[in-house]
Amino acid sequence: MQYAENPPKKYQDIYPFNFETDDWRALWDEIKSIFEFWIAQGVRIFRVDNPHTKPFAMWEWLIAEVKKTTPNAIFLAEAFTRPKVMHRLAKLGYTHSYTYYAWRNTKSELVEYLTELTRTQSHEYFRPNFWPNTPDILTEALQFGGRPAFMSRLVMAATLTANYGIYGPAYEMMEHIAVKHGSEEYLDSEKYQIRYRSIEELNGPNSLRDFIALVNRIRKRNPALQSNQSLRFHQTDNEQILCYSKVNADPANVILVVVNLDPNYAQAGFTQLDLEALGVAPDQPFQVHDLLTGAHYIWNGPRNYVELNPHRMPAHLFRVHGGLHKESDFDTFSG
Repeated sequence: MQYAENPPKKYQDIYPFNFETDDWRALWDEIKSIFEFWIAQGVRIFRVDNPHTKPFAMWEWLIAEVKKTTPNAIFLAEAFTRPKVMHRLAKLGYTHSYTYYAWRNTKSELVEYLTELTRTQSHEYFRPNFWPNTPDILTEALQFGGRPAFMSRLVMAATLTANYGIYGPAYEMMEHIAVKHGSEEYLDSEKYQIRYRSIEELNGPNSLRDFIALVNRIRKRNPALQSNQSLRFHQTDNEQILCYSKVNADPANVILVVVNLDPNYAQAGFTQLDLEALGVAPDQPFQVHDLLTGAHYIWNGPRNYVELNPHRMPAHLFRVHGGLHKESDFDTFSG
């Protein structure tokens, strides 16, 4: 039997098919028929659990066969395994892939990982899908970071890559108690029990529902956040502050994100922006509009002061507006 090795656990309630059977072709056809059944019901998105413990050749054949009749089908590889294996799944046909985002916490870790995903040849075939949590994974960052950690991890997942997901109600309600110290398993896991959450609870003060909805609206309204290729990191003089931007093919849509990586304390510092990447003239002031809070700021040049109290709002999600109007920009001035 093959088990998923990361997280290291054995699924003792699941017995796998014998993929080494002499009648493997009939088995493959039967598995393909399961996808075909759900496609006939209107399903187009499939999250495949631990595909790396099944034959790669089967997935390559199956995905290609499904795509012949349903080209808009999406296959998400739910695989936390060795990098080469995750990349191979992407190469043989998986549309999206789980990533190591859940365990990338420091500034250097995030910059190095996103540079790999967006600036190397892997971006040609590997489409990352960022999940801050899953039914199997409750990281230490979420166990001990409180509301600020849940908010900042959501903002980064939703803006660093074009695709993200959350294990819903548990994340909305910021559930953070592990089954034991050193474990990443939820104490009250829905894998082993039925959970009931009232509408009042989901809409209450301890819910992130409204914040998640706001972030999703921002993603929908800003095309720059719907791709990965334009991601650029900008320098800051504080290792607890991460700054990055995305620009749409239409340069009118420019997004700049600043995140406090410290869930406990306010962090402040100065940016060193690449103004050319933002489409901003170096000799003109420009406006940044925080889409999370509605605040507007006038900045000038690459060096600008930022301060983020994580207990109020751990991130800025700016839309950048170009140079401000001068009197000479209006027709009446020349008259």
